[in-house]
Amino acid sequence: MNELIERAAHARAQGVAQRADRPRQRRCAEPQGSRSSVHVSGAQMSLRAADETEDGPLAFTGYASVYERGYEMWDWYGPYTEIVEAGAGEVSLARADLDVPLVLQHQTLRRIARTTNGTLTLTEDETGLHVDAPELDSRDQDVAYIAPKLRSGLIDEMSFMFRIELGQWSPDYMEYRIKRYDIHRGDVAIVGYGANPHTSGYTDLREQAGPDPARIDLGIRAEETRPLTFR
Repeated sequence: MNELIERAAHARAQGVAQRADRPRQRRCAEPQGSRSSVHVSGAQMSLRAADETEDGPLAFTGYASVYERGYEMWDWYGPYTEIVEAGAGEVSLARADLDVPLVLQHQTLRRIARTTNGTLTLTEDETGLHVDAPELDSRDQDVAYIAPKLRSGLIDEMSFMFRIELGQWSPDYMEYRIKRYDIHRGDVAIVGYGANPHTSGYTDLREQAGPDPARIDLGIRAEETRPLTFR
């Protein structure tokens, strides 16, 4: 694998005009057309009752991306390491008109919270892109669908969609660092698979008896459409 990475880096150095150029056809695996996945670390996801009311709102938190941890990606030339830099979303998240929904599996109509109506807050901290939806409507069909799957660990990964605005290749073209992304009119998503070997999380429902919260893997998915990226 190291030899493959080195060959790809050599070809990339010959084919990429400058280090600030974005990766082309970025994806998660060798086959052409495969969806991109981001391998990041340290995320935690939780679901709990927002108050003591039966059938009341649910509070969801998690990380849609974890910063400063490398993950494998592929482009035209072969595999490389990609890293999201700490603070990469600062400019985008500061927008007064920021519009980002929390969705299921990147399906735009399956929205369960949104920044524009105050039901979703996105912030950056030392871990990464933090997602806080404090009052999910338990009567919403999508919330009712996903809640038991989160509690049981059947669904345990997250993702987000964004545009790469600024990045740079390392001098040897083996690593690409995302320095700034734009998440406005993208999304943060609860997904089935994100292929993330480093992240962890838990589910916690205040009134639900059961074992201690389980450690789970959280994945971050990415797919490029123009420069749009699912992560």
